[in-house]
Amino acid sequence: MRRHTARARRQRPRHRRDAQRGIALLVAILLVALCTVIAAAIAYENAMSARRGTATYAFDEALLVAQGAEALAAYGLRTVYQNDKKYIYAAQGWAKPVGPIEVVPGVMLEASLEDLQGRFNLNSLADREGNPDPVQVAAFSNLLQSVGLETKWVGYLIDWIDWNGAPSIPDGAEDTVYMGLTPAYRTANRYITSTSELLALPGFGRDRYLALAPYVAALPADPNVKVNICTAPGKVLDAYLGHPDFGSDPDSLAKNRAAAPGCFPTQADYDAAFADPQLKAKVDAKIAQASSYFRLTSIITIGSTEFTLYSLLYQERGGDAKVRPILRSFTPD
Repeated sequence: MRRHTARARRQRPRHRRDAQRGIALLVAILLVALCTVIAAAIAYENAMSARRGTATYAFDEALLVAQGAEALAAYGLRTVYQNDKKYIYAAQGWAKPVGPIEVVPGVMLEASLEDLQGRFNLNSLADREGNPDPVQVAAFSNLLQSVGLETKWVGYLIDWIDWNGAPSIPDGAEDTVYMGLTPAYRTANRYITSTSELLALPGFGRDRYLALAPYVAALPADPNVKVNICTAPGKVLDAYLGHPDFGSDPDSLAKNRAAAPGCFPTQADYDAAFADPQLKAKVDAKIAQASSYFRLTSIITIGSTEFTLYSLLYQERGGDAKVRPILRSFTPD
């Protein structure tokens, strides 16, 4: 019995040393794991900081290239004006896409210019007090029907723009309608700055927007901002005529414009297409053969990253025909 007790006493220190070694090993493993986690976190944060820095640099570089594209477009538009102060039409060369070209090593640019006065100006429907323009209302109604949409959206859009709280008759919607939606919101009561505001009209929806978007623009509500018949699509031309004509065969219209030495249709051609002389006289005040508002689309590719900037350019029709950007956006509308 005494021998066993003595042997047990001799073995206790060994067990204690083994336990201490096990604890030390466990602490060492935990320290290594903790250091590994900390090192990985530092490396990740450094990588993210470098990536953010690279992205910021690329974004700034893309903006500079886009501003260069704006300057190039401005130069082209001024040159067109110096050569022809009366007309704006695609065959003058300003509508020809540029690129892709390598601006600097590793940076590619594509750019295209569009005459927004070839579209129907949504802000021309009514003044701020809600007084509708009969000619523009009729034209927009015709345009809606030509793309398969209901004419009730005329009243909805007028109420979205005007300051008064009275719904248009027979179709319209003011705050009482919008506050009943989920989520609730109010009418803008101001001119729209983007055609995508059409999506805020209750029930308008994406499909209707995609059908109408190519034919409308959100330009200043200025009587001098007229539809350019030299660049307008056939559906917009027909909207003012009140009957199908140029829009019946878009390919033919495009071929005639490509072959024409100047504006097509000419003012005489367009006037001859009216069935009602009184309507022609009213529409004459809404159309023109020149433009001041253009949209420049600049696509900049840096490595595997692509940036797109949409610039609304305004050109003065007089003097040295200055061109300046008045709105920049990363979405087309």
